[in-house]
Amino acid sequence: MRQAVPLAKASRLLNHGPTVLVASAHQGQRDVMAAAWNMPLDFDPPKVAVVIDKNTFSRGLIEASGSFVLSVPSAAQVDLVTGVGHTSGRDLDKFSRFGLSTEPASLVEAPLVQGCLAWLECRIYPEPYNQARYDLFLAEVVAAWADDTAFREGHWLDLPEGRRALHHLGGGQYFTTSGLLVGRMPDCTPD
Repeated sequence: MRQAVPLAKASRLLNHGPTVLVASAHQGQRDVMAAAWNMPLDFDPPKVAVVIDKNTFSRGLIEASGSFVLSVPSAAQVDLVTGVGHTSGRDLDKFSRFGLSTEPASLVEAPLVQGCLAWLECRIYPEPYNQARYDLFLAEVVAAWADDTAFREGHWLDLPEGRRALHHLGGGQYFTTSGLLVGRMPDCTPD
């Protein structure tokens, strides 16, 4: 079941470097694309960075709406991630083509892609230079959600292989983490 994640912990949903699905919507049009180049930037308010190529259909929807949703897919969704990453929303409705179910987001127009591990609703900071020159979008996370079977009480759970997040290696190859390791906290104050 989807549960709210406190915004102070939202960075943890991306801290491990997963490939994400970027959902966008504006005036009745919507799209979804895959993005490997994304990362959390800050805690308060939580911010993210994501690269969105100027040639994508999603880019126009994001610029027009000022928002997007990052969904963290699982390894079981690898074919979906590859499919939406190698097709254009200008040519087809990816939601229909790939059988994607969605839920409405709480604060932005773009939908949440069902079946994912986590979702971040984001509003972009208009940065015309970074967007035009580097395809780099900076955004504030305004709502965050996670599947309670994957992320609970601010922490990722040790998931079976098919439920772990995907990490893109390029050329259609991905890997997942091999499992959860927890380090022992030292009995001293850090510098």
